[in-house]
Amino acid sequence: MQKTGLHTCSVQTAKLIIDYHYNSKKVIILENSSKFKIIDMHAHIFPDKIAEKAVDSIGKYYGIKMRHSGTVAGLLESGCKIGVCRYVIHSSATTVEQVKAINDYVSGVQASHPEFVGFATLHPALKDVKYEVDRIIGLGLRGIKLHPEFQHFSIDDEDMMPIYEAVEGRLPVLMHMGDQNVDSSSPVRLARVLEKFPELVVIAAHFGGYRMWDLSCEYLVGRKNVYLDTSSSLDFISPEFAVQMIREHGADRILFGSDYPMWDHKDELHKFLALDLTDEERRAILSENAEKLLEGVTS
Repeated sequence: MQKTGLHTCSVQTAKLIIDYHYNSKKVIILENSSKFKIIDMHAHIFPDKIAEKAVDSIGKYYGIKMRHSGTVAGLLESGCKIGVCRYVIHSSATTVEQVKAINDYVSGVQASHPEFVGFATLHPALKDVKYEVDRIIGLGLRGIKLHPEFQHFSIDDEDMMPIYEAVEGRLPVLMHMGDQNVDSSSPVRLARVLEKFPELVVIAAHFGGYRMWDLSCEYLVGRKNVYLDTSSSLDFISPEFAVQMIREHGADRILFGSDYPMWDHKDELHKFLALDLTDEERRAILSENAEKLLEGVTS
């Protein structure tokens, strides 16, 4: 397998240094943030009646304190504080029986909120994948969200190949990447899939691999049909490392994401704007790249 990239990358997680860097720029960030248009490319939502249970389960799995409720109202309240104008929303089916109901739910929320762009869910046990993909496009949803750990598959499982075949060239896939406990969403596995499906457009969440950033550098950075999003990463990697990944991959293929309800929009924007990037790079990452990607989706 061909490796792509940053063989000199080394993840730095000196938390005190990172916090000092971000917090020392907070006043400047508050003054400058309003000049950027913002699209949040990574936001989870849940129906109100199950949101508390779903959010609690996610927090326990990752061992973190969740910042928000996971409801639509909570998302809008958090994003409004930094002026988010559009949100890519999604939820993952943990069983095949949930697929249709979740896709209908996301479609309904999208229809009620013009600022929302819905991504659908699929599941490796789904029998007629092409039918559901056609239905997803008919519903006006603009991509697919997959979460290997919560949906109990590995990215390069044979059962996943019909899904990639059905969406290649039609819809982008927002893939949760990286895990501290298992390697089912490893960048190595995604690289294998991309060799089989070269036209598959993937948004590799969490800079391509939560807790697996060195592997992301080695196997994903530089690949043409791969976007990286910033979600659930800037708390754990140094600003210098983040900028290095952005520049090596290309700022035109980086997307801003909050990973709501795990984190707070205001905090995530502070950390992003503290990176030593040009305003041109910031505009691209905060909105322009997302606009181009979503405009190119068949609907």
